[in-house]
Amino acid sequence: MRIGLLTQWFDPEPGPAALPGMLARALVHRGHQVQVLTGFPNYPTGSLPPGYRMARRLDEVDGGTRIRRVALYPSHDRSAARRLVNYGSFALSALVSGTGALRDLDAIWVYNSPITVALPMWFTRYVHRVPVLLHVLDVWPDSAVATGFLGGGPVSRLAERGMAAWCGGMYRAAARVAYVSPGAGELLARRGVPREKLVHVPVWADERLPARAADLRGELGIRADQVVLVYAGALGEAQGLDSLIDACARFRDPRLVCLVAGSGTTEGRLRDRVATAGVTNVRFLGQVPRDRMPALMATGDAHYVSLRPGGMSAYTMPSKVQAILAAGRALLVAAEGDAAAVARDSGAGITARPGDPDSIAEGLRELCDLGREKLDLLGRAGRTHYDRFFSVATGAERVERALAGMVAAGRPVRASRRRRRAAG
Repeated sequence: MRIGLLTQWFDPEPGPAALPGMLARALVHRGHQVQVLTGFPNYPTGSLPPGYRMARRLDEVDGGTRIRRVALYPSHDRSAARRLVNYGSFALSALVSGTGALRDLDAIWVYNSPITVALPMWFTRYVHRVPVLLHVLDVWPDSAVATGFLGGGPVSRLAERGMAAWCGGMYRAAARVAYVSPGAGELLARRGVPREKLVHVPVWADERLPARAADLRGELGIRADQVVLVYAGALGEAQGLDSLIDACARFRDPRLVCLVAGSGTTEGRLRDRVATAGVTNVRFLGQVPRDRMPALMATGDAHYVSLRPGGMSAYTMPSKVQAILAAGRALLVAAEGDAAAVARDSGAGITARPGDPDSIAEGLRELCDLGREKLDLLGRAGRTHYDRFFSVATGAERVERALAGMVAAGRPVRASRRRRRAAG
């Protein structure tokens, strides 16, 4: 098939922005022609990497993948206004300078976040008549509300309603809507997406990172007999990390070391909480450079996944779950819904009630009682589960199947349209 990928994020951008590039390579490996429409790389720093200079458009070839990059306003700081300009500039630029690259394709895969990508998506769907597989990695407007992107008050509620209507238009335009977790699929169905349109395509991890790497235990002065729990990610309200700090305060076992890496709006409060309670088994590492993340992943005998109860937690699948499974590490999950289900189903995790320090403290005790060798076995079970359900090869196969179904369903319609044009 001739397949298009429409995504604001693409290589060489790291983290979640690397996922579309992995899909492109996997589809090329499966024998397809792949055309990507994306922006100039600038995530997460907001600056273009060496070798790139902003231009109206740039066409590249990477292996078997053709790439069209279009201009955008580079920004990834905490300013909501600049983020909106970043998102909107890509959408408009892709519409004007990029959609020609998606003409005459069999089908396109669309990364739905941010939802401004709808502009080039709608043009390609309705003008070029190319069927769309919309991959809902973030459910909007819920994700914007949870992160505080919309702020508060009546204006934000109006924006939320507008986003919901906008997303409804995206779902109607798509021939298929892919969801990343069962809870997200049920939510989309409740919001009016026909079940026959829905297809389950879980998200993969960045498999370019080494699964096993040298750890940081010696550098951090951690004894060989101590169990290390790592939390790496955003320190925000949605993560509910106050409960982890309170649990560590209650479980003052010298066998445990808890490492917290990252930054965010609650970092100051969490540090104050540790100092006030005299918690000695928690260490803050700040932002860890990307090239040291494999070492940090290897340092953790288990990794912590947390979502504050309520809101999006029941149907959110944090991308770190797949990353932890791919790295072959155990999980301690304090969340509702899909993330907890993966911890149980994979055999790689322990679950605790989110927002409950006593339950989380019991999970910490269980980690220490299992010890490092048994936690390693849990991690290996997690890697097996990842290979079976979450790998990029599995994801590409599911995407390929959905695209092929869309193309087959559209053939009679296109043939009828050609006959009408010929008769006219």
